[in-house]
Amino acid sequence: MTPTPWTPPAWYPEELDTAGPEHLDPAFVAGFDRKQGYPDPAEDLAALRTAGVGADATVIDLGAGTGRFAFAAAREFGRVVAVDVSPAMVAHLRERADEVAKGLGARVPIVVRGGFLSYRHEGPPADAVHTRHALHQLPDAWKAVALTRIAGMLRPGGILRLRDLILDFRPAEAEERLNAWLAEAPDPETDPDVDPRTRYVRADYIEHLRTEHSTFRYLLEAMLDDAGFEVLDADFPHPVFGAYTCRRR
Repeated sequence: MTPTPWTPPAWYPEELDTAGPEHLDPAFVAGFDRKQGYPDPAEDLAALRTAGVGADATVIDLGAGTGRFAFAAAREFGRVVAVDVSPAMVAHLRERADEVAKGLGARVPIVVRGGFLSYRHEGPPADAVHTRHALHQLPDAWKAVALTRIAGMLRPGGILRLRDLILDFRPAEAEERLNAWLAEAPDPETDPDVDPRTRYVRADYIEHLRTEHSTFRYLLEAMLDDAGFEVLDADFPHPVFGAYTCRRR
């Protein structure tokens, strides 16, 4: 069953306005995986398996992007729905799904245009939701709404795998920690070998901090709790990046 579009209330934010203009650009989408560093979905798939998500599971990938997780998940789970708000991303996902299905006869994800606030799941509740580096597009109030909506898509005991830019320090430390993060960033102004077309650079980090919505860890964990999630595992390899595996209570 392919989910049908849902029109949210007029007072909901327009998710296209929060998606980041580059994600709406077909030229950017064409080079997206390269700039992301071709992220390997193996760790997130393993986290779902460890949490008990089985081979017949229904899995939703919110903010699916170009589908690196969704296409890998479609080979492991019974039904995968790849959801993205960007028309350019959705076009890329559908084209890739057609190519994979024709070329290999492999299972592919169902592709749906929608966002955290507008996707409406139909059919039995999902067994798992995955989202990677997408929730930060929403301000905190709407993150809380999005997490509550995600809980509503899941069966009791269902799993959320959340990976994002999350601030693992207190607000009083923000200037020191964020300046240190920026100091780590590659910068074409000081290194001519750095190509901003193929990797994220200092200017991208600054743009993220100025226009997007990373959340302090202690606030995000309060939102998860309020939405009805138990945190099973939290991994922060860097003060600005983290991943959670959560179970719906």
